Amino acid sequence: MNIRPMGDGALLVETRDSAEAQKLRLALATASIPGLRQLVPGYASLLIAVDPLVTDLDALVRRLPELSRLPQASGVPKSHEIPVRYGEELQAVAAELSMPAEEVVRRHSGVTYTVAFLGFAPGFAYLTGLDPMLRLPRLATPRTRTPLGAVAMAGEFTGIYPQATPGGWRVLGVTAAKLFDASQASPALLAPGDRVRFKVLP
Repeated sequence: MNIRPMGDGALLVETRDSAEAQKLRLALATASIPGLRQLVPGYASLLIAVDPLVTDLDALVRRLPELSRLPQASGVPKSHEIPVRYGEELQAVAAELSMPAEEVVRRHSGVTYTVAFLGFAPGFAYLTGLDPMLRLPRLATPRTRTPLGAVAMAGEFTGIYPQATPGGWRVLGVTAAKLFDASQASPALLAPGDRVRFKVLP
């Protein structure tokens, strides 16, 4: 674990991987840290924002190794079932994987994913748990437009495009689920630590 100050009101903790960042986030969320304002996980990092007038940053730095060794915090994570109509680039992905399209769908929809962190676009969640047999790199030439609701994958992640944007992930299908609504108090449907399963639509 590498800890770096970010101004006078935040710390950036660099972790070994996403799982360690999530474990530390949960430990901090349940540790009653005075002045804690926000916890923002990244791929292998956690930004800890605090009120510098309330939080003793030096004391927090000394406490972080202890918190990182605590058992996984208890609690039931929020679960989501996202309906997906597979088919956008499914045949091309299946051919590249040397796998029947039905097997790609079975493997992609047959596991429970965890939201590791959000980024790239508002509401875009990076989901971990993708079957290693499905892992492909991003497209060599990103498309100029990936459709709203595209369910896609790249490397070790799968995710859903909350709006139409350029992108290079492999699109397996689409969903009508609304991933981001700026009119809501919590605009993003998915949050770090949430669980996600995909339901196959005919």
